Amino acid sequence: MSQLQTFSDALSGIVGSAAPGVVAVHSRRSRASGFVWRPGLIVTADEALADEGEIAVTLPGGETAAATLAGRDPTTDVALLRVDRADLRPAMLHSGSVAAGALAIVVAANAGAAAAALGVVSVAGGGWRSLRGGVIDSRIELDVSLRRSAEGSLVLDASGSGIGMAVFGPRRRVLVIPSATIERVAARLDSHGRIARGYLGLGLQPVRLDDAGVGAMVMSVDASGPGATAGVRQGDVIVAWNGQPIRGFHTLLDELGPESVGVAVLLSLRRAGEPIEKSLTIGERPEA
Repeated sequence: MSQLQTFSDALSGIVGSAAPGVVAVHSRRSRASGFVWRPGLIVTADEALADEGEIAVTLPGGETAAATLAGRDPTTDVALLRVDRADLRPAMLHSGSVAAGALAIVVAANAGAAAAALGVVSVAGGGWRSLRGGVIDSRIELDVSLRRSAEGSLVLDASGSGIGMAVFGPRRRVLVIPSATIERVAARLDSHGRIARGYLGLGLQPVRLDDAGVGAMVMSVDASGPGATAGVRQGDVIVAWNGQPIRGFHTLLDELGPESVGVAVLLSLRRAGEPIEKSLTIGERPEA
């Protein structure tokens, strides 16, 4: 048997082993893929789901089952579905390191059958934040061509272990939401239905300070929010957070992750040019 045939058979075997845990996801807006994370729980791409309406999944073999939304986190593009099927085989995820140049196998679903694509890891880097503020544990980009229905599919390494979920980034770039992020976010969605985010109750706008620094001007105040409780007023300018100057507007927003809820912070403000300080306890962002 030729080396090429051996390689082909190995790839086919990897896809065949993963296929029983991969499903097609149908919502009002689109067709996507997903995979079994735990018995009765399926992970898919949040971006591929409609905001409302019924959800169904096509299981391996073609059977269709109703699904309900257990929770979704747009900031990490992870959504969790529940299905009344405990017999589905969960995907095997691992959180090991991924190197640029490594092979990546994407296993999607197509009408009850597996659909596969072969590519390589084009970028492998450290943790990053999405444009919506979600913490992604590692930066993984793939050089691979995918159909739109493959969004939410399972990404495997050359050993057949799941390294994450394929999603589309800007300009149809294929990104991988890594296994570590999926495990963390899906567990929270399973138990709480949502990912809490910090909330100041303040509408902010970046401004330049006289000393060339950066501040955040308070444009509006939620009367029932943490900012109002702390005594922050419209027109105040936040210049420091816990004694540290604000180095960028997005740096301030980065402080409002899930772990920030309930934390007390000291805000250094300028009010009508005069310095003042306010202690504020970060709240939980209300559901939209």
